[in-house]
Parts: sequence; structure tokens; C-alpha cells
Amino acid sequence: MDLTTAIVIVSSSLAPAESMASDLLLDAVDQRSGIRWATTFNWTENSDTRIWLGTEADLHELPQSLATEISKTDPPNKAEGYRIVALPHSNPPSVLVVGHDRRGALYGTGKLLRAMSLSPGRILVPDNLSISTSPRYELRGHQLGYRPSPNSYDAWDLAQWEQYYRDLIVFGANAIEILPPRTKPSLNSSPHYPLPPLEMMTGMSRLADQYELDVWAWYPAVIGDYEDPRVVAQHLQETETFLESIPRLDHLFVPGGDPGYTKPSVLIPLLEKKKALLERFHPNAGLWVSPQGFGKDWLDELLDYIEDSEPEWLTGIVFGPGVRITLKELRGRLPSAYPIRSYPDITHTFHCQYPVPSWDRAFALTEGREPINPRPIDQSKLFHFEKNEVIGWLTYSEGCNDDVNKAIWSALAWDPDAELIDILRDYGRHFIGPQFADAFAQGLFALERNWRGPILANQEIITTLHQFKNIERNAGDELANNWRFHMALYRAYYDAYLYKRQNRENAAEALAMEALSQAASTGSRQAMYSAQSILQKSLRPDAKDAWRKRIFEIGDNLFENIGMQLSVEKHQASSVNRGANLDMVDFPLSNAPWILARFSEIRALETEAKRLTKLREIVNWTHPGPGGFYDDLGDANRSPHLVRGGGFDTDPGVLRSPADDFELIKEPPFYKINPYRASWLNRASTLHGTPLRMRYPNLDPKARYNVRIVYPADRDDFVPKIRLATDDGFEIHSFIDRPIPAKPIELHIPRAATKDGFLELNLMREVTQHGNGRGAQIAEIWLIRTPDGPPSTSN
Repeated sequence: MDLTTAIVIVSSSLAPAESMASDLLLDAVDQRSGIRWATTFNWTENSDTRIWLGTEADLHELPQSLATEISKTDPPNKAEGYRIVALPHSNPPSVLVVGHDRRGALYGTGKLLRAMSLSPGRILVPDNLSISTSPRYELRGHQLGYRPSPNSYDAWDLAQWEQYYRDLIVFGANAIEILPPRTKPSLNSSPHYPLPPLEMMTGMSRLADQYELDVWAWYPAVIGDYEDPRVVAQHLQETETFLESIPRLDHLFVPGGDPGYTKPSVLIPLLEKKKALLERFHPNAGLWVSPQGFGKDWLDELLDYIEDSEPEWLTGIVFGPGVRITLKELRGRLPSAYPIRSYPDITHTFHCQYPVPSWDRAFALTEGREPINPRPIDQSKLFHFEKNEVIGWLTYSEGCNDDVNKAIWSALAWDPDAELIDILRDYGRHFIGPQFADAFAQGLFALERNWRGPILANQEIITTLHQFKNIERNAGDELANNWRFHMALYRAYYDAYLYKRQNRENAAEALAMEALSQAASTGSRQAMYSAQSILQKSLRPDAKDAWRKRIFEIGDNLFENIGMQLSVEKHQASSVNRGANLDMVDFPLSNAPWILARFSEIRALETEAKRLTKLREIVNWTHPGPGGFYDDLGDANRSPHLVRGGGFDTDPGVLRSPADDFELIKEPPFYKINPYRASWLNRASTLHGTPLRMRYPNLDPKARYNVRIVYPADRDDFVPKIRLATDDGFEIHSFIDRPIPAKPIELHIPRAATKDGFLELNLMREVTQHGNGRGAQIAEIWLIRTPDGPPSTSN
């Protein structure tokens, strides 16, 4: 159905949200087609194709023939619902968008835009379009944090925020969450801020109100020790200033931890005081709290208080990152009067609530924790994993890097039965262009597949790049400044460049190992000289590499268009680990830095025999010897003895299963300062009280065994002590601090522990009352069959 020359008729009972609906429609069509439709508020008798925007209460304004046609479809049965009907054979041809209410008209307009094919000079819509729908969940929103941490939001002005609100509405979002000026002990500051934080929050709240979006505020307790009355007084004063400044606020969410970590006996009185402030400035606003980062005792204390007291000041509970029990368990412990809002982390890849399963180390160490991360299949699984226990979702986001994921959560929260491919085709059609709708949707699936399994086994990574290059070539200049396309293109180039680099660096390391293995005949110094020459060459970036150059070009384009900060040096990003992965594009992927650092030590040894011994140690590093076993934990393909547990399908939050985890690289020169083996930069990790288990069947019952183990030198704020024991009670070591810097330690396994030919090792972390739950972590582990005689205890 051709709508190129249509006129738009807005119902006479015009209200703010319906005005926003017509503005949304007219501006989006104009931006994509170059056509500005005429608008009227009265039905006129002429032959022009028309689009009518209104509500169920306005249907009497339609001509009788069109009212009869719309009556053939069932009206939506809930708030925010809508009907859309295309009538290509009516006189005149018409498209009717009928909202159940004002919001419904807005979401109906968004759905019409998703269905349209908008190209320069032409506007089409399917002539069989007939929809009647209402949202399944009442809350469908996203956190939009104007602070330095996100690598884009802090550069956006109010005009950009308004456009982003519209983009979210198109896919069904009905809420946003803003942040106060202080989200960590020091006040937030960014060189990119167009407005001071409180002024921006005021503007964002006012804009949301114009679009009738619910406004939530995430407000952590981070100033200091809240047992100090002066800290409480300062916090409440800042809260009062914030609440008084914000024109619309529907809910206030106070995380118990992450950040903050305030014990319940102190947090509960603080919440009561904040509720009193809420009632002064926003009397209808709800107050929510989460038990994030709480240890077992703190969690029990909070939930027992809620169950016993059923406080009237509390609206509901938020389930988010760092909650130590499952969503279903949380629901089972709460009185039914308290709803649960989910706060799923859709923005991070590791050290997070829902890490990427079986992720290759090469991606983790370079692209990092907050990369451009379309994960359509994973996000859909997570949505369906959570959907039975919550009233809805307001996602945890740290920037536009997760833009695709936002669209998926919004669309599924509206209709959980929606097909994922249809959501992505709508995304491609609306944001990239109708001619690329399917190609872009398939490309997003391909980017997710790029991250599946070992990088070197995934030749599809190169195919993915070619698919996006084809879109770029066919689009000409049409997508030259399309930031959503450029984010996907950036990822495709970056993935492919890593694939090429990993191949090159692995080949160089293999050649270097071959040179070192000949040291007995060539001499240690000559062997090291040959290996060093090979490895140093492999570490030198190729400034002329076309893919590498294109990565930097696209990164600069994203910075210019949307303020996306992919580099600390070039774009003044807040930190490398906050998505600034241009600075990590040449981070070593092999063991070269570690080997070269060892050479400096080995050359200083006094005798050739000692030097040869140390070189053999490098060459044979992963060899466990006859009858032994080696696991590189954190590498899903080299850890056969790790007890995996349920995996992503049944335990996506890895509350009961180990996760493949990685070192959080905070500065690019890390490998020069800390030249670790690559295998020490990944690890298996469990949370809270879940033991990290290694299982070895079919051992020789008569043999002696030692365990050699490398614990990662984690630099988290909370690093608890760890204890290693067998499942049948033999302690291998008591609670200890992990060695820093990381190094292997070797310990004896009592013969009684392996006399039945079976061994299970359990690594446990000490109990703490707050923190991120991590601690039970292993980077590398060998089970070594030893000769009879006195056992080794350390090295």
C-alpha cells in the first residue's frame, strides 16, 4: 500500500502523548524518506490516502464505513494496547492507528513505523496489515545512565536523548531509569558533559513526561559509612535536592549493594527516611530495594524483615546482578504483596550477571567487558528464563553498545511469543533501511555466532565481515553516518582482525617453541635469540593492515556522530575497560610477553645447564607428564576435568555453575607491567558458596599424585581467602591468600584420596557478608603423577 502522498489526521481529543505520536510519525518518516506529510485534525472528503491517529474514545469521528471496518477487529483489552488496520480498498484508502489510550496511540505509531518500508521518495506498508495487541508486561524499560562510565551517554544532549526515547518507544519501551549526580563516592565528572548532571536529569525527566514514559531513578548509597549520622544527613540532603529538581518520578530504586554494600540494619532506616522525602516531592512514587552484593546473613536479614514486618513504605524488590539466590528462590521468600522487577545486565560480557558462554580469551582481553554486543539468542533465552516471576524489566545498560539487546527486551516484554527474526528484521528495516532488513538481521545473528567457541575454529568470522562489507558497498553513502550500522560494522572488522592476529601470533609462538626445543644442540643463548626475534616481530602492530585502519576509521566516525568513546587517548573515554577497546586492538594474544620476560631471567643464570632447564620448562609448560592431566581453566575447550554444572540454558547467571572468566584489563600497558602467561588471564570462577570442582576418574590407585595450581591474581576490591580440599575431606591447603604476582604452587595429594581411582578437588572461598561473590578461581591446574618418595610441597 503506497502512502507516499498520504495525509495524517489526528483525532480532535488531542492530548500530549497523541501529539507526541504524530510528531514521532512525521519526523521518522521525514528523516528516512525526505517526505513531510501534511497534518490535519478533521476528516475531509477527498481522495488522498490518509493515516488516522486516535484512541478508542475517538472512533465516532471516523466515517461510518471506516468505523465499520475497524469494528471487525477486536479492540485491545489492556492499557497501552492498540489496533492498526490497513484498508487499501476503502474510499479513500486509509490506515487506522487506534490506541486503547494515549500511550496506546504512541505504541501503535511505533509499530506502524516498524512495518513501513521507508526509502527516499517512497513510503510503503503491507496492504494486509491488521493488528490488535496489548502488552503482556506492565514494565518495559531501560536504564540510561548519564555519567562517565558509559562510553557514549555522557556526550548526549537533550535532543539526542529525545531521539533515543523515540527509538525505544518504537519497540515498545514505556520506562526509563535515570541516575543522580553521585553514583560513586566522588561526584561524577566527564569532559563530554553538555550539561551538568542534575540539569540533565531534570531535562531527561521532563522529556520522559512529555512522552508519558515512567521515570525511575537508581539511587545508590555510596557516600561512606551510613552508621555515621553525618553521612546519612549528607545523603538525605543530596536526595532532597535531586527529588525537588526532578519534574517526574514514578519510582525510586535503591540498590543494597553494587555499589554501596550497606547492611540491612543500617539500610532499612535509611530507606524509611528516603520514603518520607519521596512523599514530600513525589507522593505517588514507589520505593524499591535490591539485595545485590549481600552475603547469606545480610540477605536473610533483609528478607526476614520484609516477611515479618511487611513494611508499607516498600513497593517491591529488584532482582539484579549480584543477588546470590535465583529469581525463583527470591519470589518464594517474598510475601505475594511485593512484586519483583528484574534488572537484567544486558551490557556486559564477563564479570557480570549473564556472561557470554564459552567466550574465547582473545575477545575478552581485547574487546573487553563493555563492547558492542548484540546477543539476540542469548537475550531471548534470558528473557524467557526470567519471565514467570516478574512484573517486567528495566534493564541495566551502560551505553548504546547494547542497543540491539534493548530492542529485543522491549519487544519480547510486549509480546513474549514474538519471533526473534521478526524483531531483528523490524530493527533492520527501521534503523538501517528496508532493502537491508533481512541482511542486517542475519548479520546480527552472525555477530553473536562470532563469539561462540574457539576463535581459531570459527571461520565464519570472516564470512560475517564480508556480509557487512556487502551491505556497506550496496548502500553507498546512504549509511555513511548511520551509527547503528557502524557499530555492527566495527564489531565485524574487529572480530576478523582478532581472528587474523590470533592465527599469526599462534604460528609465531609455535616457531619460537621449535627454536627453544633445539636449545640443547644450538645452545641456550642462540635458541633464545632466534625465538626472541620471532616473537618480537609477532607483537609489532601492522599499521598498514587495511582491517586495522578501518577499525580506527569507524571508531572515529562513531565518536563524531554519537560521542562513542572507543579510546581513552583519542576520545577521552573514562577507562579502557569501559568499552574503549580501540586501545586494546593490539593487545598480545599469545604467550610472547611472558616468554620474553622469562628470557631476561634465564640469561642471568650462571650455567648452561640451568638455562636449558628453564627453557625446557617453557617448552613443556602444559605437559603434565606420563599419567598426568592439564586443564587451562577459563578456556572451555581445554578444561575437560572441570565440573561444568547446568550451563547457560539452566543456570545463565552461573549461581551454581562455574563461569569462564577473565582478567579485567584496566590499562593497555598491562602486559608490559605484568607479563603473565595468556592462560593466567582467564580462569574458571564460581560465585558465593559454590565450590569450584575438578573431577579426575580412572586414576591409578597405587600411584602418588601432586596438584600444581595457578590461582589468578585478581585485582577486585573483594578478594577472599581460598581453601582447597577433596570431596571426601582431605585438606590440600587451608584458607590462604592468593599469591601476587600469580605463580604455580605444587601440593601433595594424600594417597588415601586417590586409592579408589577417583579424585574430586573442591576450591572454596571464605564467607563474607558483602561483595561481588567471586573468589573461587583457578587459572591453570595440573594433576601430576609423581615417583614414589617424599612428596613435593611447593616450588
